[in-house]
Parts: sequence; structure tokens; C-alpha cells
Amino acid sequence: MAGELSGGDLSRLRQLNALAVIKALQGGPSLTLTEVAKRTGLSRASTEDVVRELLQKGWVAEAGATAGGVGRPARRYRFRADAGRLLGIDIGGHKIRTVVADLDGEVQHSACVAVTPAMGRLERLDAVDRAVAECLAGAGLTGGDIWASGVGTTGLVDGAGRVMLSEALPEWTGVDLAAHVRRLAPAPVLVENDSKLAALAECWRGVARYAKDMVFLLAGLRTGAGLVIDGKLHRGFGNASGEIGALPALGWIRAQEHLSAANGEAGDVFAAARAGDRAAVAAVRRYVKDLALGASALVLALDPQMVVVGGGFSRSADVLIEPLKRELDRWCIRTPEVRMSALGDEAVVLGAVRLALDDVEDRVLDGRAPLVSHL
Repeated sequence: MAGELSGGDLSRLRQLNALAVIKALQGGPSLTLTEVAKRTGLSRASTEDVVRELLQKGWVAEAGATAGGVGRPARRYRFRADAGRLLGIDIGGHKIRTVVADLDGEVQHSACVAVTPAMGRLERLDAVDRAVAECLAGAGLTGGDIWASGVGTTGLVDGAGRVMLSEALPEWTGVDLAAHVRRLAPAPVLVENDSKLAALAECWRGVARYAKDMVFLLAGLRTGAGLVIDGKLHRGFGNASGEIGALPALGWIRAQEHLSAANGEAGDVFAAARAGDRAAVAAVRRYVKDLALGASALVLALDPQMVVVGGGFSRSADVLIEPLKRELDRWCIRTPEVRMSALGDEAVVLGAVRLALDDVEDRVLDGRAPLVSHL
């Protein structure tokens, strides 16, 4: 009959309902069936069916009952964030940062291995191995316990997890990061550009949680950008969105050189500018002007609600934000809210965790999510 749902449609509906219930229970206190139904908009009967299925699969557990009132106490249910584990990896020029997180995205253990920008491919991959091994051992896990891994790296990344182009790290172009990490943890591995992952993290756990349209500026020894449009990370047709710094005229390639030309490390220059040193103030002003030129081009193209500045220089918000706002006012028709990242050095690795969690949730939708009994 017309209007009836096919078997495939019904299966998809059940999966959507299951994800809705998981989202309602994730990261919060236990709920009764009535409370879950209210949060998801499902009927009580549908909610009961979904919760029963999730109990069988191990995604949900009973959490006691609500005492008081008339009649039998209402059972309460909680999401089993401990049912699986996620691995996040941030491969940078100076550090390899790794975390193990639960299915709520809460970090359970972390490890960090120092590297240098001059390291070649094999040395850096060896450092990745050591950081992952240390993190898994510290969490009391093996690679087989991981449900999905997210990896952040500098450069352009293709959909299969291979670095298509990297100018910042020697011998990094062409490295198959997905294949390498699968040797350490055989579950699905998702690889993405670090600026994009930092943008993802800001919308998930940072200052941009309420912003549907956002430009993230990676301000550090490199300058990059990540874009969020209508609440979703924007990758572009070839996964090369936000690479506006490739245009020399916009100044992002040379931006950080203004700071090193001021005879000191960037942190020292910002500190000196904070103290009123004229040469340092001038160097920071030149840096901000170059940063603002590319940022203005992105703002004019996207009209975002917010610009978030992150990366290594984000610790110097007090000397960066106001000059950046003034420059944006010069060039933009409408200057968006400008905020400094609250996540600092953790942004990329948290974005990697979110990427892995998205993959697990996608597998809930297509019925391929792991069961607890498989762990």
C-alpha cells in the first residue's frame, strides 16, 4: 500500500531511533523511560523497544529505580560510556599527543612524546608508535580494545587517510597514516587535517558550541583555518577547504616571520609586547595584520557567527584579540564575534576523538556498531 514503510525504511528508522536514545542518555544522568521519550520525541512504546534492544547490545544499562511516589518505582537507564574506547592522535611538529577516551568522549588516559620539525618520516612514525603504546598501556588496554581511532596531522589529507601534501614536515607527503595506525589498533581509522579537527573540537567542547557558522584560525608556527558551516565541518570537494594560506598575497606564509624577526621566540615577543616594548608591539601588529587579511577573506565569503583563534599563540589572547578585531573591522562588512580557544593544545586531539566518535555513531545508524560481547 502507498505510504507504508519498506523493510529498509523500518530498519533505518529503528537505527535513527537508537541513535536518538543514545544521544539523550550520553553524558548525563540516568533517565526513566518517560524522560527518554520526552527528550527524543518517541512514543513510550517505541522508547521501550529501543531501550530493550540497546540493553541487549550493551550500549545501555539499568541504573536502579526512582524511589518514592505511588506504585512500582520507575526503572532508570544510563548510557554505557565504558562499553568501548576511542583513540585520538595529534601528530604535530613538536609533539605527538595521544588520548584514550570513552564513548562519551571523556579522556581516560593521555601520553605525549616530543619530536622536532626536522624529523623524517620514519622517526616521526616511530614516535607515533611509542606515544600510542604508552597511552594504551597506561589505560590498561590493547589495540584490539579500540573501537575507532581519529588522527590529526598537518597538510592535505585524502578520504583514505593518506597525506596528499605537507610542506611543514619533511618526507610527510604520501604517508598512509590510516594504514600505519591500523597496525596499532585494527578498528577503523579516520585521518583529518589538524585545523579542521581543532574546529570540530571547538564546536563540540569549546567556545563555539552554540555557533552554527564558524571560522577557526590556527595561529602558531603555522597559520591555517578550519570552517564549520551550518553546524558541520566543511571539507570541500577535495578536502582542501580553508587552505587560503596558499595564496602568498594574503600573508599567511610569512605571518609568523614578523615575530621571529623581533629577535626572540614568539612567546618572548608576546611577553615583551605585553610589557610595552615598542619593537615587540610593532612585530605583533605586523603579525596580526597578515593574520587578519586571510581571516577577512574567509569572513567576507562565509559571514560566520564567530571567529575562534587557537593554536600555540592562543595563550597570548590579551595581546592578539583586540588588534585582530580592529583589523577585521577595517575589512569586513560585518565583524563576527572573535573568541580565543578554550581548548589550547588539546584542540586537535579532542577533535580526533570526536572524529572517531562520529564514526562509531555512524555505525549505529547502519547497524555495524560493535557489541560489548566482542570486546
